[in-house]
Amino acid sequence: MKVPLLDLNAQYEPILEDIRQEMEKVFTSHKYILGPQVKDFEEKMQEYCEVKHAIGCASGTDAIVLALKALNLKNEDEVLTTPFTFFATAGAIHRVGAKPVFADIDERTFNLDPEKLETAITKKTKAIIVVHLFGQPAEMDRIIEIAEKYDLKVIEDNAQGVGAKYDGKIAGTLGDIGTLSFFPSKNLGAMGDGGMCLTNNDKLAASLRQLRVHGENPKYFHKWVGLNSRLDTLQAAVLLHKLPHLEKWSEQRRKNADYYYKKLQDIKEIKLPKIHPKATTIYNQFTLIVEKRDELLQHLKENEIGCAVYYPRPLHLQECFAHLNYQKGDFPISEILSGKVLSIPIFSELKREQQDHVIKKIREFYQ
Repeated sequence: MKVPLLDLNAQYEPILEDIRQEMEKVFTSHKYILGPQVKDFEEKMQEYCEVKHAIGCASGTDAIVLALKALNLKNEDEVLTTPFTFFATAGAIHRVGAKPVFADIDERTFNLDPEKLETAITKKTKAIIVVHLFGQPAEMDRIIEIAEKYDLKVIEDNAQGVGAKYDGKIAGTLGDIGTLSFFPSKNLGAMGDGGMCLTNNDKLAASLRQLRVHGENPKYFHKWVGLNSRLDTLQAAVLLHKLPHLEKWSEQRRKNADYYYKKLQDIKEIKLPKIHPKATTIYNQFTLIVEKRDELLQHLKENEIGCAVYYPRPLHLQECFAHLNYQKGDFPISEILSGKVLSIPIFSELKREQQDHVIKKIREFYQ
């Protein structure tokens, strides 16, 4: 039995005709750049996220860059973030001329540890980028408390957590700016790249809308050097028809996760994901901490079970950041987990017999 890590065919099959019809409207109108579907999708996301402003852009990476630019960071300003995440988070900080500064994570949740965050703050620190990793929000109440104490801005990199909640509030709406990714593998994925910034601040929203079109306002007059970063109308058309299904898909992922918790909890070589009591996760990934990770990875692949390592090398040890002068051992939890994490299938269309096959092969390995 083959079990993919993600099955987009199963997701798209019931809604593909509706998407085709919406895309046909775009072809007929020829409004390919910031067409009406973009505005419609932004308004629906504002309603869904309970936020004043949703600004579409070209990718989740661009969303972080736009957020940093909107906060007017200067060269060598420091931005605190996690070393245990996708490269785009720290890469965006570097792209705007600021300096990534890392703090270690909580080994239970994979998210920034607020207790370690405060010790990394200096006079040059201007902002924190919080990553809601694997679809679970970080401890936003504590992080915002620290940010307010030191007068720091907060960006939420919520690329993996669209629709997740912390203390009943939608992740990405708790800080100054939240960023989303609509990369195809995300819970709300497009048929290509796409991203979005969320904010309740009118001034920041106005800046973000200008920055995504080269910083112009009015046309051909530029206050800032922005980006060419607009959400494609065709991608907005796709997302418009997927958004109404998001809650159902997320709930099914949670049910699949519950089944894994029930069936894998007795294997002593495995630690299951720990969900913070205030968090409602969407399980963009279901990530285990396992012994003999690389051997288990190979075993599952040999049995045609999709699995992946997110992430095999922490950001502070990436070659491109050698100039930051971090050393191995600086962030031990991130380093240890990078050698032990393994993500297994959790997508909403996952059949129970497929899940049982995954569980069976994991048990076989450890027996």
